[in-house]
Amino acid sequence: MRTFSHKGFNYLVPVLALAIMAVPMLVQSQDVASGSAIATILPALTVTATAALDFGNVYQGVSKTIAPNNADAGIFTLGGSASAGVSVYMQLPDYLQDAVSNDRMVIAFSATDAVFDPSASADPTTPGLGHTDENPHAFSGALTLGAGGAATIFLGGKVDPSVNQTAGSYTGDIVLTVAYTGA
Repeated sequence: MRTFSHKGFNYLVPVLALAIMAVPMLVQSQDVASGSAIATILPALTVTATAALDFGNVYQGVSKTIAPNNADAGIFTLGGSASAGVSVYMQLPDYLQDAVSNDRMVIAFSATDAVFDPSASADPTTPGLGHTDENPHAFSGALTLGAGGAATIFLGGKVDPSVNQTAGSYTGDIVLTVAYTGA
């Protein structure tokens, strides 16, 4: 080991002192924390076709329209988590068909033929607060279930029988798909 001195000062001692002081700085203590992950599963969504869109008696060659605020409007009830965002997709028929004759009758839906009601009113003639007029072909993306975890969709439409439409009972399927959006 060498010592250096300059003007009577020994450099070995300060170098060793610095080296000894640096060792504790390199070795640091450790600490461990434990966290957790949590999740809440929302109740499953339910969709029920409560009432059919009912055109009643229709005459050959005479169109008939049912508004979404008419007592004969189609009604779908939704249930799920309170105030949860949902997306709504409705698959609508282009025709109603008679099961006996297989004759078809045109059915159409306008851009204002649906109402989304988060108050979950059961009566299409008196939708509750917060209801929105919706396009049944493209529901808006900002729909939420009501504070009670429910909502109702009212659906209107129009049938156009031909002048020689076969007499009979015509039906068509309306398929409603609802999913949580995470909003």
